[in-house]
Amino acid sequence: MKKQQQGFTLVELVMVIVILGILAATALPKFASLQGNARFSSLSGALGAVRSASNIAHAQALVNSIASGNITLEGAAIAVTEGYPTSASIISAAGISPDDYTIATLATVSTFTLGTCSFTYTTAATSASPAITDITGDTAGAC
Repeated sequence: MKKQQQGFTLVELVMVIVILGILAATALPKFASLQGNARFSSLSGALGAVRSASNIAHAQALVNSIASGNITLEGAAIAVTEGYPTSASIISAAGISPDDYTIATLATVSTFTLGTCSFTYTTAATSASPAITDITGDTAGAC
């Protein structure tokens, strides 16, 4: 009787390893930019929250006829100037956690940063609305 072959030959194992290496090399670039895309998407969400919170606070200030002072949104006191949240109070109004973003507030400007991308909120000037910039940095999604 002839003995049957058991297991794989060395050539077969090498070929499987080569094929797996080729597959990994083509898939790796697709997964490398996922973190940057996630940071960009997160910052886009924060930008939307800031814009919405600014408009909601402005509507509340108009309803209460308050140009400067405090309004209450969801139980929190929000400082407003010209009927819009100040740069310091927009963080609370938008419900953004400083644990998730680097937030720098200097005078009338708050800068929200995540990775290499950021946007700014500038407190409303006299008879004007606040300036909210679009996201700057590597907006191709590699924040």
